Amino acid sequence: MLPLTGEAAAHWRTLVAHQRPEWPSLAELGEVTDHLAASLPLVTPQECDTLTARLAQAAEGEAFLLQGGDCAERFDRLSTRAIHGKLRLLQQMALILTHASAAPVVTVGRMAGQYAKPRSRPTETVDGRTLPVYRGDAVNGTGFSQAERRPDPVRLLRMYDASRHTLDVMRAFARGSTDPRQLHEENQDFVARSPAGERYGELASRIGRALSSQEARGGGPLRTTEVFASHEGLLLDYEAALTREDPRSGRRYAGSGHMLWIGDRTRQPDGAHVAYFATIDNPIAVKLGPATTPAQALALIDRLDPDRRPGRLTFIVRMGAHRVRYLLPELVEKVTASGAPVVWVCDPMHGNTFEAPSGHKTRRFDDILAEVAGFFEVHKALGTHPGGLHVELTGEDVTECVGGGADLGFDDLPRRYESACDPRLNEGQALDLAFQVAEMFTPGATVTRR
Repeated sequence: MLPLTGEAAAHWRTLVAHQRPEWPSLAELGEVTDHLAASLPLVTPQECDTLTARLAQAAEGEAFLLQGGDCAERFDRLSTRAIHGKLRLLQQMALILTHASAAPVVTVGRMAGQYAKPRSRPTETVDGRTLPVYRGDAVNGTGFSQAERRPDPVRLLRMYDASRHTLDVMRAFARGSTDPRQLHEENQDFVARSPAGERYGELASRIGRALSSQEARGGGPLRTTEVFASHEGLLLDYEAALTREDPRSGRRYAGSGHMLWIGDRTRQPDGAHVAYFATIDNPIAVKLGPATTPAQALALIDRLDPDRRPGRLTFIVRMGAHRVRYLLPELVEKVTASGAPVVWVCDPMHGNTFEAPSGHKTRRFDDILAEVAGFFEVHKALGTHPGGLHVELTGEDVTECVGGGADLGFDDLPRRYESACDPRLNEGQALDLAFQVAEMFTPGATVTRR
């Protein structure tokens, strides 16, 4: 990709930016973005290029992407302990998946910038009163009052500070020596506690034997020292303010995170989000929902990866458990035939959300598992690579999704439902998922639904 001039880089500003908040004061927004433009970027071009190289391996079937974290980060939940909990859980899952796939797992946190959410409706009504919908802590608050729901551009500065703190913690965590044997012991503790532990025992034993063998040989494929950050690049005013030109190469990078993605609601090929993403050299992703056509997918490739650079573009598909097997094949076939080296990643969360009798948004663990199974089956049938998994999760013992080894039910949801937006897997459910996805790498594997 050739370096862009200032005019070309700013073309997105002339286009429709779907899901853009209705900021009350553009002057105040300008003051905030000017401040961000004078601030240090949060990530470096070298870090972004390293992730691109790792994802290029995933595109070839030589690595597997594990991307996970909160649905929406919260300013009032920011803590070193919570960040460590998510990172540790991702590493435990990575250990399971890397031994099952016999390939390195690229670990990418859905964190350090996931403070804005697209919404299906601009307002919500409670007890006859209608207010703007909550759009993430970067935009407004969760409280149901006019003051809380007013979009406030000053929150973008809080987003920057919170993301910087999270990245500092992530880097310190990655520098610490993470012993795969310790991760394995923690996974074995989970197996011993889990009602489904008997099912996972043989796989856990195989991982233990493999670790012992790797120690004897002096190493293994698990990268415990690399953790990258990603978020949906929804707020283009924020993203553009933190975009920097690398003086070494003249290439432009979003300085807000290593990997950014475009949501299913903002992926219009002629829209502002695609136009902005086309100007940056970070690895990027696009969420593809059930309405995505092969023609649309190919148009996105032409706009976002015209040079067909391995590792540049990831497609995160979110079809739903009951649709993935008949909607995904044509997409994969047409994209593969085009020669585009995209990474195919399964998001089994967003297509399986529904409202419980209590009014809580939730997801069934079995639906999540079934969508991943369908994703693997499609790629196996086509001879292509299932490149990764994208999940909303937390290291906390929340009760937001139903099912899993502990068999949470609808009555459990109010006990500890803490998400401000969409439901997340808790630690036990996430490890359940990792063990069962690991079984899908075995030839002839089938999914057992409880």
